[in-house]
Amino acid sequence: MKLGRPLKYLGLVATIAGLLWFVVRAPQSPMVVAVHPWVGYETLYLARDFKWLPDTIRLRDDKTLGESLAALHSGEADAACMTLDEMLRARASGLPLSAALVLDVSAGADKVLARPEIMSPKDLAHKRIGFDRNSLGVLVFEKLLEAAELPTSAVIQVDLPPDSQLKAWRGREVDAVITYEPMATVFEREGARNLFDSRRMPDAIVDVLAVRRDRPKIFPLVRHLAAIHFRAQEYMRIYEQDALFRVSAREDLSPDEARRMLATVIFPSLDANRNYLGGDARLAQAAKTLSMLMVKHGLLAREDDLAELVMPETLPTEER
Repeated sequence: MKLGRPLKYLGLVATIAGLLWFVVRAPQSPMVVAVHPWVGYETLYLARDFKWLPDTIRLRDDKTLGESLAALHSGEADAACMTLDEMLRARASGLPLSAALVLDVSAGADKVLARPEIMSPKDLAHKRIGFDRNSLGVLVFEKLLEAAELPTSAVIQVDLPPDSQLKAWRGREVDAVITYEPMATVFEREGARNLFDSRRMPDAIVDVLAVRRDRPKIFPLVRHLAAIHFRAQEYMRIYEQDALFRVSAREDLSPDEARRMLATVIFPSLDANRNYLGGDARLAQAAKTLSMLMVKHGLLAREDDLAELVMPETLPTEER
């Protein structure tokens, strides 16, 4: 599994201990973080398993991103886990969101899966491809056609949200789907062939912790949660077998399937996060490219101005 550059474990423990001072010193209502199933969020589930989250930080379990966004709009959630493109759309809808943490980068977890007889992307000509046309599936679809050297008119697009894809596949309503883990593993169990995945789209699919910046009182808790995330990263690296057992149990996968699934995402280290959110501004560069593409496909009315896109000040300070 890829976890970025190893962190100083004891230093992070000291950092977390220091941050606890802020939590104890200033009692407040819990910061609610909305999260929905995705392999890149496993660090947060692991932290909850081990009771590393203080009473002032609560994970809200949602089934879909839509539920998480509704909670942000209603004020029931202070932050949510989502892909960068989803955060750009939420910002366009009026939510004052900033990325406080890059949780993971997809490196194979987002896939185009096809019937076994379809051997290459070029073989998708005149085939039915099911994907959610109102989400990141559009980006994967465009990159897939580039790789296949096919025009859009050469394939049949089927608008298919994630929760309807398996039924459509089993009913042979589609020849291929654009999906992501852990659902991709389910399709592969049924014989689907991996034609294309996010390994061929570096830095294109990034998951972030999107925080409502109009709630500054939670910022110390955001910093504390980030430190816990990095602690969980380190645990997954050192105690890989235990982490695999927990992930496989939660996702109803075998340990081998869980290992393969975790290998499809990169968990950026603290130093890498500094580069994404500040430093060489990698996240802003990715957001600019995504924003242009989303306008092209009608997912945004206008390009995001990228103002207050990131909040690197809530990253923990590594003890040296």
